[in-house]
Amino acid sequence: MAVEDKHISYRIYLVAFGIFVMAIAIAVKLTNIQWVEGDYYRKLAKERTVRNFVIPANKGNIYSADGSLLATSIPNYEIRFDAVTPKAESFEKNVKSLSDSLATVLGKSSSFFENELRKARANKNRYYLIARNLSYTQYFKIKGFPLFNLGAYKGGIIIKQETVREHPIGKIAERTVGYERTSNGESYDGKGIEWAFRKYLNGKDGKILKQKIAKGQWKPIRDINEVDPQDGYDVISTIDVYIQDIAHHALLKQLELYQADHGCVVVMETKTGHVKAISNLGRATDGTYFETTNYAVAESHEPGSTYKLADLMALLEDKKADTSTVYDSKGGVIVYSGKKVRDSHEGGYGKISLARGFELSSNTVMVQAVYDNYKNEPSKFVNHLNNFGLNRPLGLSIKGEGKPYVPQPSDKNWSNISLPWMAFGYGVSITPMQTLAFYNAVANNGEMVKPQFVSEIKEWNRTIKKYEKEVLNPRICSPATIAKLKAVLANVVKKGTASKLYSKDFSMAGKTGTAAVNYGKAGGVGKYYASSFVGYFPADEPKYSCIVVVHKPSTALNNYYGADVAGPVFKRIAQKIFTDAPSTNEIKNLDRKIPKQENNYDAYYSKYQKKQQIIPNLKGMSGMDAVALLGNLGMKVKVIGVGKVKKQSLEAGQNLVINTTILLELS
Repeated sequence: MAVEDKHISYRIYLVAFGIFVMAIAIAVKLTNIQWVEGDYYRKLAKERTVRNFVIPANKGNIYSADGSLLATSIPNYEIRFDAVTPKAESFEKNVKSLSDSLATVLGKSSSFFENELRKARANKNRYYLIARNLSYTQYFKIKGFPLFNLGAYKGGIIIKQETVREHPIGKIAERTVGYERTSNGESYDGKGIEWAFRKYLNGKDGKILKQKIAKGQWKPIRDINEVDPQDGYDVISTIDVYIQDIAHHALLKQLELYQADHGCVVVMETKTGHVKAISNLGRATDGTYFETTNYAVAESHEPGSTYKLADLMALLEDKKADTSTVYDSKGGVIVYSGKKVRDSHEGGYGKISLARGFELSSNTVMVQAVYDNYKNEPSKFVNHLNNFGLNRPLGLSIKGEGKPYVPQPSDKNWSNISLPWMAFGYGVSITPMQTLAFYNAVANNGEMVKPQFVSEIKEWNRTIKKYEKEVLNPRICSPATIAKLKAVLANVVKKGTASKLYSKDFSMAGKTGTAAVNYGKAGGVGKYYASSFVGYFPADEPKYSCIVVVHKPSTALNNYYGADVAGPVFKRIAQKIFTDAPSTNEIKNLDRKIPKQENNYDAYYSKYQKKQQIIPNLKGMSGMDAVALLGNLGMKVKVIGVGKVKKQSLEAGQNLVINTTILLELS
C-alpha cells in the first residue's frame, strides 16, 4: 500500500513539474509578445481592424472657351446604417420619424423603411443599405434626418462618397475631352485633355480612418477626415461649343449621306492655333456614328492632292518655276518607270500654267513640275518638305499623335518612282491635324503655330497657368511665295476643283484632295477613297482654318471626290460662322456729348415730369423688358414665372404712383 502511494506521489510531482514548465513557457511567450514583439503585434492588429482609406479628390472641371462645361465631377453618395450602434432608447425614439423622412426622399412608404430598420436592428446588421447613387442635395438632407443627425457613433449612419465624371454636352468632342475607366466600369481614354492635364485636374486625395465591422465591412471611426481631399484645378479648353456644334452636325450629315466609314473635321483659329472645334465620327454596325477614335490627331495616311501645296511652295521658293510656267498635261497620262500617273479629267487639260494645274489639281502638271526640276537632286525637294515640318509630329499636348512619313533619298526603299509619287500625295503619310497646321501657316502669312487645345488653368477666378501661342516656325517661306499661294488657293474655290463651293457672300480658300487608299494591294483588295478639303476663311483676312477628311464614302452615289464629299462640310461651317456669328463692331466716342441733343433731352424731360404718368399695357412683353420699363418708371416689381407677361396686377391706363408694387404673372 505504501509503495502504491509512493507511485501516485511521483505522478503528482511529474504532472506538477509539467504544469510548472508549461507555466514558465507561457510566461516567457507572454513576456516576448508583450515586450519583444509587442509593437509588431499591435501594428498587425491595428492594420487588420483599423485602416486608412483614400478619399478621391474631386477633379477640376473642363470648360469650353465660351464657359460651357465639357467635363465635371459629380459627387455620388451611398448611405448605410449600422443598426447595432444606436442605443435602444435613441432607436425607438427616432425610428418612426426617420422612416417618415426617408419616405419623402427615397419614394417608398414609411412603413417599409420602419420594417426594414427594425429587421436590421433585430438581425444586428451593421451595414444595412439605405440608398446609393444619391446626389449631394439628397445626401445632405438624409444626413440631417432624426437619428442620423447624431452622427456615426450615436446614430449609426455610414456614408460612402465617390465621384462620377460627367460630360454635360454629351458625346460631342468626347475623344478630345477624354474620359476615364473606374471600378464602376466607366470608360477610359488616356489620349484626351483629361489625361494630358491630369496633374492639374486630379487634385490631391484625402484619407479617412475606418474600422472593420462584421462581414468584412468597414465604417468610418469619426465624422471628420484624417486628411481632407483638395480639389483639382479647372482647365479652360479652346473649344467653342457653338462652332463645335456646327462642325459636328455638318460632318455627321455628310457621313450619313455617303454612308462613309469614318471622318473628322477640325476648325482652328488662324493666328493663335486654338482648336475651336474637333469632331471624329466612326460608323457603328447599326449605321449610326459616334466618337470612336481621334482620327484628326492619330490617323496618319496618304493625303493625295492636298499635299500639292508643298510642291508649289518648294518650286516657288527655289524659283524653279513660277505660277505662270506652262506645262503640257500630255493627254492626262504620263509614265515613270512603267507606272502611269493620270489626271482625273480624261484627256488631260492641254497646255496650262502651273497655277492653273494646281487649281484643277492636275496630277500630270504637278508631277512634271517637281520631277523635271528635282530629278537630279531629289534631296533638295525632300529637304524642303522636312523644313516645312512635314516629316515630324507637331508635339501636341494630348497623347496619340500619329507620325508623319516623308521618304528620304538615303532610305533603302527609295526608288525611281518615289519623287513623282510624292508630288501628288502618295508614298507619304500625314495626319489631318498636321496638314491643317501646314495650311494654317499659309493663312497666317508664313508663321506656323502649334495647334492648342487648352488656353489656361484656373482655380476659381485665379489663373494658375496661361498657355501662350507657340510658334513652330516663324517663317515657313518668303512673303512673296505666301502671296502667290494665297492667290491660287482662293482660285481653287473661285474657278478650280472646288468651284461648286464658291459663294459671293463669303470668301473661302483651300484645296481638294482625293486619295486612293490601299491602291497598292494585289488585285486592289480593300481599296477605297479618302476625300478631303483643307483651307481657311475669309480668304482675304483669314480668321479660321479648317480640314475635313471623309474615309470610304459609298461608291453607290458614284462620287467620291473631295470637292463633293468633304467640301460641303467646310462650306457649311464657314457659312454658319459668317451668317450666325454676332457682330462685334466697336463704337467709338460713345460717351461724347452733343450739346444740341443734351438741350433737347433736358427740355423733354422737364415737360415729361410735369405730365401725369400712366401704367403701360405690358401683356405680351418679355418679362425682362417689362421689369426694366417699370423700374425706369419708379415702380417696384414682383414676378411669378418666366417668359412673357400674361397678367398684370394693376390695369393699363391707371395713374402711376411712384414706389407702388405691381405683380407680373409670366407665361
